[in-house]
Amino acid sequence: MTDSALNMVVMVIVFAAVALAVMAIAPIFSRRMDLGTRLSTSAPVKVKGGNTGEPGLRTDQTGSLWARLIHEVERRGLSLTDTQGDVLTEKLMLAGYDQPWAARAFVLARTSLTIILPLLALIVMTILSWWPTPAKLYAVVGGSAVLGLYLPNLIVNSRADRRRAEILNGFPDTLDLMLVCVEAGLGIDAAFSRVGTEIVQSHPLLARLFATVSLELRAGRSREMALRTLARRTAIPEIRAFTTLIIQSDKLGASIGTALKIYAAEMREARKMRAEEKAHRIPVLLSVPLVGFLLPCILMVMLIPPLINMKNVSRSGAAETRSGK
Repeated sequence: MTDSALNMVVMVIVFAAVALAVMAIAPIFSRRMDLGTRLSTSAPVKVKGGNTGEPGLRTDQTGSLWARLIHEVERRGLSLTDTQGDVLTEKLMLAGYDQPWAARAFVLARTSLTIILPLLALIVMTILSWWPTPAKLYAVVGGSAVLGLYLPNLIVNSRADRRRAEILNGFPDTLDLMLVCVEAGLGIDAAFSRVGTEIVQSHPLLARLFATVSLELRAGRSREMALRTLARRTAIPEIRAFTTLIIQSDKLGASIGTALKIYAAEMREARKMRAEEKAHRIPVLLSVPLVGFLLPCILMVMLIPPLINMKNVSRSGAAETRSGK
């Protein structure tokens, strides 16, 4: 066996040993343990009908593959709670992952990718028979681990940006429908329910948010709390301003229809301004490929003929010099 192959085998063994050690020690040094996990491992759960259920997640959360996988991992003693669980939950909620187990699934995916990607890199290098130097080997393994650590964050941030843009672009149309409902005589609570059912096909994200607000109002939550929860789930300044407008109009007894009409016009104007801003950015963005691809071609076309002429002149001068001699 060559030295490079031996170094790679040692690297695989060391990496596997470190990964197993971290997975074994992580629950001990965890700053806090999920209360649901401790309760689920303490005693069996009694379900309706007197049967004894399996300890673990609630029955309404076990239908997902991720939920079952998280339950199996936590049942074996590995804690998937994060030290910044509230911040992580808020971040995942903005990306549309509002399941109760979303934060633990994120931690599981991040940990798995941090371990799997370096192993895949080593397997690919072994298949291709590419034996790099130890320094390059460490760089490849370390880079793969860093990629696996930060790749879930990049995916979540990208999804959150797309979700925010989709909600913001569809919000003026939703306000117009709500204005029509309010002017037709519906209350604001009924308007949320009606608009949520009407925009299911055109704006499904907004339909889901409005349906959630409607369900919270039916369940007995106050209108102010339901609207503030809507603003927190989106983290969009325009929707936060809309919820504040509805809350203040409700408290002061002002006309909600007039307030919606003015705010809907402002939202349409803001959407128009965003579209114009993107249109004005196109020439600036086009200048980059023009300079990068078109300018070298123009320089070649302009400079190659003079260079050829200079070369011909120098050759003719040299030939005349030789003939004179």
